[in-house]
Parts: sequence; structure tokens; C-alpha cells
Amino acid sequence: MHAIGIDIGGTKIAGGLVAEDGTIVRQERRPTPAGDGSAIIDAVVEVVESLRADGEVAGAGIAAPGFIDAAQSTVYYTPNIPWRSEPLRADLAKRLPGLDITIDNDANAAGWAEFRFGAGRGYRDMTLLTIGTGVGGAIVTEGRLMRGGFGTAAEIGHMRVVPGGLPCGCGQRGCIEQYGSGRALMRYANEIADQRGIGNALALVREERGELDGHAVYELIVAEDPGALFALRELGGWLGQASASLSAVLDPQLFVFGGGVAAAGDLLLEPIREAYLAHLPARGFHPEPEFATAQLVNDAGIVGAADIARIHAARD
Repeated sequence: MHAIGIDIGGTKIAGGLVAEDGTIVRQERRPTPAGDGSAIIDAVVEVVESLRADGEVAGAGIAAPGFIDAAQSTVYYTPNIPWRSEPLRADLAKRLPGLDITIDNDANAAGWAEFRFGAGRGYRDMTLLTIGTGVGGAIVTEGRLMRGGFGTAAEIGHMRVVPGGLPCGCGQRGCIEQYGSGRALMRYANEIADQRGIGNALALVREERGELDGHAVYELIVAEDPGALFALRELGGWLGQASASLSAVLDPQLFVFGGGVAAAGDLLLEPIREAYLAHLPARGFHPEPEFATAQLVNDAGIVGAADIARIHAARD
């Protein structure tokens, strides 16, 4: 039976009717009413009702940014939406009677989609890092999502890699999010542009467009511009170092890297692997994981949320 997946993002709410094999049958999108939690709920209900009109569904899964409780019901906190201890599942259940509702973290949903239908197929233990404005994470161990005792496990972006380092939006300093995110890549690219030399192309693009953005830097990465590749290697170095620490705790068979920068493929994975091996405890004395980029890209949140909802409904 089909299920509905909803991915709440900073700029858009994307929904899909998803088949059991992970195929999206139909999609709907709405702009995210930034800063208005009630209006976001209204928009989610509107998308679900539209997708639900196609026939009976197993349930609806909502992928939300932020900290979700272990019962997959309450949003403890989300940075860009004014939800604090928001009983999202109960709110939606009142508006969508007769429909089984599940709430999960957006990175968890993306990670589950990759595990079930993407790069993680055939593995039991997988760790996903999503590289966007920040760094998200999902951990699958023995075929199950790790949520932790309170539901907020796998917030990999807030693992500290530099004590006393750059300030982070979480209130701490030195989180990997400040060194291994898309925002960090832009910082590296601008610093290299300031130095000229290998940063000449970056500097020229910045002068022409007024600023560097992710699209411009990615174009230069694909063109193998030395300055853009240097920035990417800096990013990959931090991600590889963080992965080595994660490996010591989780011992995954596979690391998957998602988000826009993952489109760089091996250009990103190569410096990640190098830094991983350089920082790996007891290197050479135990098996090493595989590294891959995500396959489902922008659809992962929808597909994962729908599959989680389908599994939840079957258990009930």
C-alpha cells in the first residue's frame, strides 16, 4: 500500500505519495511559511489531504528538522521554525482523522531511505552525514535506526571536533557543522579567493556575481579549478576526521554522504578517505568501511518518511 511522506524544509514543504518499493508516484510542494509554526502545520495538512485524495494510504510520515522525541510525536526544538515542545503528531492527528501519523527527524528519514532503497542496500550498519547549510546525521545499526534514549541521537553535526573553536548555533563551539558544512565550504572558498594565487578563479567569479554561492563553487569544482578543489579538500578533511571518530564508536560498514556537495562524488570522497585513514584508531588492525555518496538526493526525506510511516502503521 502507498504511504505519504512529507519533508519540511526551510524554503519548501515537499510531499509525495510513495510506493512500497520507494518509488514516488505523485508529488506536491508548498512554500514554507517561514517563522509561522501554525501556518506550517496548515500547509502540511493541505499537502497530505491532496495526496490522500488518490486513495487509501497506510499512513503519513513527517520529516521535520530538529530534535524529535523517542515516541516520534513531539518536536522538542527546531532552529528555523518556532516549535518548542510542539506536539506535532497530536496536532496533525486532530486535523487528519483516521490517518496514522509518524514524526521523525529529517536526517533520520533521509538516512532510512538510503539504507532501504539507495546507497545502503545490502548493508546492516550504515552512518549517513548530510552536508547542507549544517551537518545532519542518521545511524542505522543492525538494520534499525538509532534514536537514543530520548529520541535525539545522531545529531552528528554537533559533535565537537575543535575544543573552543568556532561558535555554533547550538550554543557550543567547535562543532563539525562549523567545519564540514556547505556554509564552511563557502568560508573556505572566500578565504582562498582573498589570497588570489590558486584562488584567482574564485575571486573573479565573486567580483562578477557580487558574492560566491554554492552553485558557483560547485561549477568550479566540476571544472577542477585548483582553488575550488582546495576548498573541497579542506571540507573533506574535516569530514574524514569526524568519520574516524564516529567509526571508533559505531563501527559502521558504510559511510554515506548526502546533500548538495555530495554531487562532487569522488572529488569529495577522496579527501574524506585520506583524512579518515590518517585519524583512524588502530588502523590496519580491523576492517575498514566503504564510502559512498547518496543516491536519492532531494527525494530521500520524502521516501524515508513514507517508509517509516508504513512500518509504524504495520506495527500498530
